[in-house]
Amino acid sequence: MNAVKPMMIIILATALIILMIPAILVLPFSKETENRQLAENLEPAKKPPAAVKTNVPTLDVAVYRHAEQQIEDVPIEDYVRGVVSAEMPADFEPEALKAQALTARTYIVKQLLGKNAKAAPAGANVTDTESHQVYKNDKELKKLWGSDYSWKIKRIETAVEATKGQILIYNSEPIEATFFSTSNGYTENSEDYWPNKIPYLKSVSSPWDKQSPKYYSQKIMSLTDFQNKLGVRLSSKAAIGTITAKTAGQRVAKVQIGGKELTGKQIREKLGLRSSDFSWIRKGDQIVIYTKGFGHGVGMSQYGANGMAREGKNYKDIVTHYYKGVQIAADDSYLSKITVKK
Repeated sequence: MNAVKPMMIIILATALIILMIPAILVLPFSKETENRQLAENLEPAKKPPAAVKTNVPTLDVAVYRHAEQQIEDVPIEDYVRGVVSAEMPADFEPEALKAQALTARTYIVKQLLGKNAKAAPAGANVTDTESHQVYKNDKELKKLWGSDYSWKIKRIETAVEATKGQILIYNSEPIEATFFSTSNGYTENSEDYWPNKIPYLKSVSSPWDKQSPKYYSQKIMSLTDFQNKLGVRLSSKAAIGTITAKTAGQRVAKVQIGGKELTGKQIREKLGLRSSDFSWIRKGDQIVIYTKGFGHGVGMSQYGANGMAREGKNYKDIVTHYYKGVQIAADDSYLSKITVKK
């Protein structure tokens, strides 16, 4: 009995040692983990990197608002957005909207550079009318579009963003990015409507315009009104005038009427016609005038651009069709010149 006790004590001591070995082995590692976690908790949080600051100035466009008779300063990309919104239907194809954004940005960059810039009221770069480019701000667009504002402005913004930083150039200079609504099937040579011959504003075919709701139009005028506006007197009850020449774009170039020679442009402007592609007939004391197309016809046709986009053409295809020999370039160097001038 007494011999058993020492044996039992040895057995119990051995068992106890065996049970303690895992705890002894793990303890240093647990302590190390605990110390590392404690150190991490005590280490101050790392500060996020500071935002990179640039010295690139914001370029604003001074727009003379005719309704308010005051100047509104608008960041250039917001200005482009406001022009595209006002000048082209928002439900046009995305690639057509991109082409319009490119022309709008090119126009204002050229205007801001000051070379051959169209005059604007003192302190302004442009007006908000067709004298330059039609422009509407966000408040006006919300009122104009109502419940359609959200989807329409999203389409415009997407087009403007897709072409951001791009303009059209010819011989390293921004072009005269003229545009109009609807052609008569052809665009016009610049020199056939305006005094200057511009190499990239040449007559090109534009068959897509026949789908435009503005392709055909009719205007009826009294004989008296017709004569007074043109400053002529018609002698015969049947005769009106004779078209003696046409332009490369198939519009009226010259007309002999009432002993005078007038250009198609003069007649269009004096009579308020949609196009200088016109014909007319006399019905008693009235003159009925038929026109094809809508606008001066020089540069990009908006409905033509939309038709090209529907056929799968992208905005680069569109602008290089309507502006011959031009290139798409970054606008940053031109904007730098403008900011230096300011």
